[in-house]
Amino acid sequence: MANLERFREMTDEYSQVADFLVVYIAEAHPSDGWALKDNIKITKHRTLEERILAAQNMVKLELLKCPILVDRLEDEANNAYGALPERLFIILDGVIVYRGEQGPVGYKLSEVENWLTDYKFQLI
Repeated sequence: MANLERFREMTDEYSQVADFLVVYIAEAHPSDGWALKDNIKITKHRTLEERILAAQNMVKLELLKCPILVDRLEDEANNAYGALPERLFIILDGVIVYRGEQGPVGYKLSEVENWLTDYKFQLI
């Protein structure tokens, strides 16, 4: 949850520099699977509707302040980008300019923040 809070802060901090977007994929720690303590209770998605409801719940709880897209149940986005359980990308003019490693170990918000800070100063 700390990463989620920091990501949310970054969306505010860098909203003048970048558009943020989350692609919600398979739940990494479902409550009916390998659940983490103090995690939001979300069961494994068995239907697309369940996945959409989970994403809508994140919006309702105001956990994110950016648009959330939902990957289909076939996990096409997840499979194409190797995103499970989480991964960060920066896309500039249709080109991936930053591809973070897979989380949780490779999920480094500080690298994204450094990139955005450098980019922000280039715009000035």
